[in-house]
Amino acid sequence: MTRRVELDQDTVERDLVRLVLTIVELLHQLMERQALRRVEQGDLSEDQEERIGLTLMLLERRMNELCERYGIEPDELNLDLGPLGPLLPRE
Repeated sequence: MTRRVELDQDTVERDLVRLVLTIVELLHQLMERQALRRVEQGDLSEDQEERIGLTLMLLERRMNELCERYGIEPDELNLDLGPLGPLLPRE
């Protein structure tokens, strides 16, 4: 059985945005976990913690705006990797 990618010119932009947002969401989750680990270890000053928190909040807000703009639900960003399971951990 052959699997082919179906390209539809009407949805190509939305699908590309969805793929990019999926990658950005993965990076966002990784950065968030790293920041939490560093906070727990006491590696960051209060100012650094504040900047990281603000940056992560702004990133999340912008992601939500882009999802809304392109009609993408946040759970659509989680790719199914078949036997490996979903790309993003369930929160």
